[in-house]
Amino acid sequence: MRSFYYAFRGLLLLFRSQKNARIHLFFFFLAICSGFLFKITALEWSLILICSGLVIAAEAVNTALERFADTVHPNHHAGIGEFKDIAASAVLITAIAAFSVGLIIFIPKFVSWTIPN
Repeated sequence: MRSFYYAFRGLLLLFRSQKNARIHLFFFFLAICSGFLFKITALEWSLILICSGLVIAAEAVNTALERFADTVHPNHHAGIGEFKDIAASAVLITAIAAFSVGLIIFIPKFVSWTIPN
């Protein structure tokens, strides 16, 4: 039970301290609402949930690595900066992939919803 407590505490710390994590959470909420609106399939739900989970997980790992690096070496260091940039690129990669999946799922549904038969 303690491990769940610490995990949820970490989530709260993530969303309270990281603006980008809150932005990702907003888009996750938007995808969930869109999924209900467009009645997406179970496979599409799976893709949305997996992609969104990966983006938020990548943001959590990136945040943890940045905090660790700042604790170990609080002053500017080129190597630490590159380390942090590479970690941030993982978030970017997952966000681009999730956005692409969202476009593939929702654009056809939006078009068919707006154009009458």
